[in-house]
Amino acid sequence: MRTGRRERVAGRAVLAALVVVTLVPLAELFVTALHPSGTYPPGLTWPDEPQWSNFATAFRSARVARLLGSSALVALAAVPLTLALAAPAGYALGHLRFPGDRAVSGLFAAGLVLPLEAVVTPLYRQVRDLGLLGTRSGLVAVLVAVHLPVAVLWLRAHFAGAPPELSDSARLDGAGPWQVFRLVHLPLARPATSALAVLLLVWTWNHFLLSVVLVDDPERRTAAGALGAFQGRWGTDVPLLCAGSLLLVAPLLVVVALLHRRVAGFAAIVRPTARSR
Repeated sequence: MRTGRRERVAGRAVLAALVVVTLVPLAELFVTALHPSGTYPPGLTWPDEPQWSNFATAFRSARVARLLGSSALVALAAVPLTLALAAPAGYALGHLRFPGDRAVSGLFAAGLVLPLEAVVTPLYRQVRDLGLLGTRSGLVAVLVAVHLPVAVLWLRAHFAGAPPELSDSARLDGAGPWQVFRLVHLPLARPATSALAVLLLVWTWNHFLLSVVLVDDPERRTAAGALGAFQGRWGTDVPLLCAGSLLLVAPLLVVVALLHRRVAGFAAIVRPTARSR
């Protein structure tokens, strides 16, 4: 019991430290955005006269509505497509047994350790040869390929812990392999897929390198890539830059805040399973 109590206290202390590390930069961005345009605020200091109009100016100057729409289109295409490909692959590697399954899992694991910077040039050439350079379709295809290894291994870990008796019972009732996956195991994987969808949304929304390399038009990039173009234009105006950054990040923060229960619920399911093993 003492060891468990110490673990809980240490875990809560680490979580509190992570919350502080995460919230302090956001608070500083918000406070800085309220200072007069063209000034250099000295750290986390509340202005005497908050300039709320900076958000309206940044919204118009950066065309935030179009940038948010572009980010939403990329995310709404990349995240479901990644889940649609990763779910059957993770089920096959985690629950089914076939020759070479470990080798295939090793290939996906290799995709986790391969630096993106090492393959960005070949990816650029492939997208260019396919005629998709500068389009959202090319960006979505590459993002799906980049996120697929972690998505497959994430769902593989879930399906590997599924009881085989569920599949046996479904087969006795006359269900085929696809029906066993779609009607039995996929509904049970909803907590894992929901948590993965939240992570994929965050990664897609914040992806910078591929967005800048593959799409030259800032209004067709993700929010992080568009923010780079906005920084190049308003980099000397710190309050306005902070206001634009918050406007581009705010929708993602709202979505994550609404869906954080999905991640917490999946963690609550995984924790007892890990302890029992």
